[in-house]
Amino acid sequence: MKCLFTGSAVALITPFKNGAIDYDSLGKLIDFQLENGTDAIVVLGTTGEPATIKDVDKKEIIEFAKRRINGKAKLIVGTGANSTRKAVENSVMAKESGADGLLVVTPYYNKCTNLGLYEHYKAIADGVKLPMIVYNVPGRTGVNISPQMALKLSEIPEVVGIKEASGNISQIVELASALEGKMALYSGDDALNYAFMCLGAQGAISVTANILPQKVKQLLDFCQNKNYEKARALHQELLEINKTMFVEVNPVPVKYACHLLGLCSSEIRLPLTTPEEEHKELIKKALSKFYNLQQ
Repeated sequence: MKCLFTGSAVALITPFKNGAIDYDSLGKLIDFQLENGTDAIVVLGTTGEPATIKDVDKKEIIEFAKRRINGKAKLIVGTGANSTRKAVENSVMAKESGADGLLVVTPYYNKCTNLGLYEHYKAIADGVKLPMIVYNVPGRTGVNISPQMALKLSEIPEVVGIKEASGNISQIVELASALEGKMALYSGDDALNYAFMCLGAQGAISVTANILPQKVKQLLDFCQNKNYEKARALHQELLEINKTMFVEVNPVPVKYACHLLGLCSSEIRLPLTTPEEEHKELIKKALSKFYNLQQ
C-alpha cells in the first residue's frame, strides 16, 4: 500500500512577530514536536496561514524546517492553490527546498468537476514527481472528494494518501473500505482520530498536536498496536481540548494556546484575528487540564 508516513503528523502553525516570520519561535515549535516523537511535520497547511505568506517567505520556511528537522521526521509541505499552474509552481519549489512530500488541498472557490479534480492532481504529479497527500475539506473549499473519486485518484502513482476532513461519518466509512490496501487514509479531524484509526487509517494530520503532541501520538500508537481500550480512554480525555481548538476558525484558537504555553506570540494575520475574550477563557480552561498555566 502507498503511504508517506504512519502515525502522528502536526499541522504546524506559522509564528509571526511584528509582522514578520518568527524563526526563533518556529525552531522552538519544531523542536517541541521532535522531542515528543511526532512522525511528520506539515508546514504551510491551512493551520500555517499560507494564504497570507509571500512566496519568498514560504521558501525560507521550508528550508528552515528542513534544516531543523534534520531527518528526524518527514517534512510535508502544503502547496495547494485554486490555479493548477500555481499549485505546480508551489510544489516544485517545495521539492527543491527539501520537502519529503506534499499536502494538496482541492482547488477552492472554482468548484471544479470530478474531471477537473483528476486533471488538477495529475498535472501536479506529472510536474513534480513527489509523494502527494490530497486534502479533502469541503467545509472550506466547497469541493468534496467522494470515495469513488478518491479511488480514481489513487491510480496516480504520486498520490499516496488522502487527508479526509469532511466530517461525514458515512463517507469516511465508505472511504476507508474503498482505499484499503491501495493508499493511506489520514484523519483530518482531531475529534475523529480514534474513529479513523478503528476504521484502519494510517494516522492523523493534527491541529491539537501543536499543543499536545505526545498525547496525540500516544492515541494513534495505541490504535496501531490494537490497544483500543487505552486509545478510547485517551480519546475521551482529549474530547474537550479537541473541541475547543475549533471554538473559532482554525488556527486562531491553537495559535493562542501555543502563546499560552510560551511557544510563540499570538500574532495572527488578517482577515483572522485573535480570539474573543470569552473564547480565550475557554482555551485557557481546556489547556489548564494538561498544563500548569501561569496566571
